Amino acid sequence: MMSVSGVSTGAVRPLTAEEKVLGASKLQKPEEAQGRRMEPVMDGFVPEEPREPSGRYWMGRDEDGQPKIYFDDPERAADARKAPEGTPEAGGPDPTGQGAKGPEGKKDKGEVWECDTDKVDREIEKLKKKKEELERRLDTETDEAKIKDLERQLAQVEQELKLKDNDTYRKQNASVTQLS
Repeated sequence: MMSVSGVSTGAVRPLTAEEKVLGASKLQKPEEAQGRRMEPVMDGFVPEEPREPSGRYWMGRDEDGQPKIYFDDPERAADARKAPEGTPEAGGPDPTGQGAKGPEGKKDKGEVWECDTDKVDREIEKLKKKKEELERRLDTETDEAKIKDLERQLAQVEQELKLKDNDTYRKQNASVTQLS
């Protein structure tokens, strides 16, 4: 850093009369600035045209607030462009992933789908029976090493039951089939 006393005063020169006149036009008098009213700066919405689908995936939430992965399907958009204006499938990507067309993208009013949770229910019933059997064996066992092993197995089965014996697990693992 240089001290102020070492600065060359030759670089600083007074303004000439012409420069004073030119510089004066750039300045505003305070009364002129106060006479103008300043408009507030506001954000505005600028609508965009729908973009061409690019095959993009993104995270979102469904109508129940659950996380869901959405896909901007270029092939589905080609079908949507053929749809008449004003229909839901004529717009951009459908955030629900199904819309009026259903999960397969087919628009058939006569479709009937069946949700079957029997396999999940059998799996949960099997775990409950295993838990009961382990509890009976634990009550009759006298060997300390076997008791600890049975308690470990019982805790594992209870944890698995806790995870699987609920509606969310049933919905996620249900088999959905088309009847017609």
